[in-house]
Amino acid sequence: MKFKLFITCLLFVGCSSKPEDVIKEKPWFAEEATMRGVDFIFESGFKDFPYNPEIISGGVALLDVDGDLDVDIYFVQGGSIVDKSQTEFANQLFINDGSGHFSNGTAGSGAGDTSYGTGVTTGDYDKDGDVDIYITNVDANVLLRNEGNGTFVDVTKIAGVGEKRWSSSAAFFDMDNDGDLDLYVANYIDWSHETELECKAKSGLLDYCHPQAYRAPAKDLLYRNNGDGTFTDVSVASGIRSVWGNGLGVAVGDVNEDGFLDVLVANDKMNNQLWVNQGDGTFIDEAIVSGVAVDANGEPKAGMGTDFADVNNDGLLDLLIVNLFGETDSLFLNNGGWFSDGTPMSGLSAISRSNTRFGTGFRDLNNDGFLDLYFSNGNVRLPDLITTDDPYAEENIVVQGNGTGRFVEVFPKGGVVNQIAKTSRGIAYGDVNGDGAMDIVVQNRDALPYLLINQNPGGGGFVKLQLRNTFGALVQDGVVRFTLGATKMRREVRTSGGFCSAHDPTLHIGIGNAQSITDVEITWPDGTKQEIVDVLAGETVVIHQIK
Repeated sequence: MKFKLFITCLLFVGCSSKPEDVIKEKPWFAEEATMRGVDFIFESGFKDFPYNPEIISGGVALLDVDGDLDVDIYFVQGGSIVDKSQTEFANQLFINDGSGHFSNGTAGSGAGDTSYGTGVTTGDYDKDGDVDIYITNVDANVLLRNEGNGTFVDVTKIAGVGEKRWSSSAAFFDMDNDGDLDLYVANYIDWSHETELECKAKSGLLDYCHPQAYRAPAKDLLYRNNGDGTFTDVSVASGIRSVWGNGLGVAVGDVNEDGFLDVLVANDKMNNQLWVNQGDGTFIDEAIVSGVAVDANGEPKAGMGTDFADVNNDGLLDLLIVNLFGETDSLFLNNGGWFSDGTPMSGLSAISRSNTRFGTGFRDLNNDGFLDLYFSNGNVRLPDLITTDDPYAEENIVVQGNGTGRFVEVFPKGGVVNQIAKTSRGIAYGDVNGDGAMDIVVQNRDALPYLLINQNPGGGGFVKLQLRNTFGALVQDGVVRFTLGATKMRREVRTSGGFCSAHDPTLHIGIGNAQSITDVEITWPDGTKQEIVDVLAGETVVIHQIK
């Protein structure tokens, strides 16, 4: 059943210009972490002996913790792998003042978990209208319940979601369409610092081990929300324990359009899993039959970050998995029941091969109406010749999409002037200063993060949609279809995707020089559909699901 809804809109006066007038030499971003008050450093803990989690972690989240309609930043922290008594290294919460400037709000918030962190995901698991935080750690994971005033309580034991494994990416999603958020947790390897292996680079120096050296891929976890603040571990009953790998990236989307959300797990040097939801609480891995388990040569790659999006505007969800130095990315195009490897034709092969990519995700980064990509890079093995203080550091990359599934690299490199290479990991997308352009927070190993403020180089217009369900929380499992000009498009409302991080669920849509988007249809997580009036350029629209 479809509804027509009239909405109160918040007007922001945006700019517009033709997409073809974009000046590619103009930087897309300005790095402003320090000037905006973000002074966090992820401490890997590396000293003399390399422990594998030091080179894999960590994540970052953009979320509205206090309900003031702007996005705050949550950083996962590392610390010491060996000495767990060290408590000075804690996750950090930075509060947005409404203008995109931040102050450290960790003290007294209850958000400063001191475990060695890997990643983070967000969602309103208890349906009280505010966003909660789930932290993946090298040891026990942690669930923080938002008390509605920007403070948090550790409810891990009560909720039953604190199993001790080295977890990586996670995602809240509604697996059974019952209206509450369930939880998928990818695990990397069965590992402990007591049994860490000694591995060396070609130079003979101690280095981080390849995951296959451990021969210990870890089984993932799936928790079903009971609706009372607790979860039940349904990993075995659901079927997701039938196969497993070295899980790093998780993406959620309805790949077969049956009304139930599916889960993609990107595995490091093992077959990926595509868990297709059967609608009865069980999942079947269809990665092999769908064509996304391995690359076109039949080989598994070092799957890290991953994301779903409709990159060629055919109405179907395509899939990106990013990989290791020397390997191309894998862009799998959805053909309506099976995927084909579209990487060679996309332009991503040459762009991606020279770096090790972790964080990524499809967003319109220049407001021209087409999806672009940011890649956060950093090697996991020492180079043959060490010439810098951080031998794992690599420059990050921005690529511009044209709506047909093809991409070109943006210069200057990384979209910024004089980019300083770091070892980058998780990224989070969101409009931190409320100007209608998509900004990015990048987590860097043993260095300050990047806070990339979008300069909107093409001057394109935008609309923003905030979908709120019947109990007032921001939706993170919705789909929005609309028409821009003469092109029908779809966009996913998600917090998950990428690598070990969580994004602001506010849907940002670049519209170039158009004056509006039309024929807007929302598919809510429970499958109901809702039409809204056309949305004009520069508007931020809050849409409430009709009960």
